[in-house]
Amino acid sequence: MAAEQPSRGNRVSTVLARKLGGELLRLRDAAGLTQPQAAAALSATAAKVAKMEKGWVPFREPDIRALCELYGVSDAQVVDRLLSLAKTDRERRKVKGWWNEYPELRALVEYVALEDIATGVRTWQGAFVPGLLQTPDYARALAVGNADWDDPDEIERFVEAKIARQVRLTDANPLQLWALIGEGALRQLVGGRDVMRAQLAHLVQAAGHPHVKVQVVPFIAGSHPGMTSAFSIVSFAESGAMDVVYMDTTSSTLWLESEADAARHDAAFGRIARNGLAPRDSLALVERIRKEL
Repeated sequence: MAAEQPSRGNRVSTVLARKLGGELLRLRDAAGLTQPQAAAALSATAAKVAKMEKGWVPFREPDIRALCELYGVSDAQVVDRLLSLAKTDRERRKVKGWWNEYPELRALVEYVALEDIATGVRTWQGAFVPGLLQTPDYARALAVGNADWDDPDEIERFVEAKIARQVRLTDANPLQLWALIGEGALRQLVGGRDVMRAQLAHLVQAAGHPHVKVQVVPFIAGSHPGMTSAFSIVSFAESGAMDVVYMDTTSSTLWLESEADAARHDAAFGRIARNGLAPRDSLALVERIRKEL
């Protein structure tokens, strides 16, 4: 588990590198080996292995193969998964994306950077419409309501950056988005009636894209696993690249990077989805709420 992206000198500990490092640490422990033994296999120092396992340095393919051989990992799929994750992380580190020009994004920077190279996002939000599906007026009203900014210009920059993310839904290789939204988020008058009518209409329009799936979890669903928290599961192009889970709370930004955490939230997302209406019925409910306004 980690907060927003830390840095040390010109090194950066990224979400993907920490995830890969944690997996290699698990394999080393399972093999009963020490960091100095791993370092010997790489003709490196134990300090370097420690940095690798904590995600401070990018992983080279020869190093991963050497460590897998040392740890007795013979399953080609496991090795390929680790290599794919390392490749994705190296590509992520090279990118100087537009999001770096928006300090207003704050802790969201790392998430937006990963979203840019992801192939899929599954998100559950019970309190508000997910950012990838927001209108500018709705995003602005949320920012004002959060009272995190005193400067109107800073709010506008934040809104501009949030809306810029949505290009991933219409680019040449669009993001596959599956959004589960609580009915309460559709009825909360964020920004007033006019803003909400436009937001709900935009939600229906966005759901018309073949790569966007929207389900509403209605009030009548009763108790379900998503009532205590909201989260997003980010998936990557390489079939072996493990998912990461993102949670944004009032006091901190959390990345859940272990395979166990990803599996647990994947299962939770499935259970929440089973409590949701079918996509067609979900959009019918959105339209009814819009007309009520």
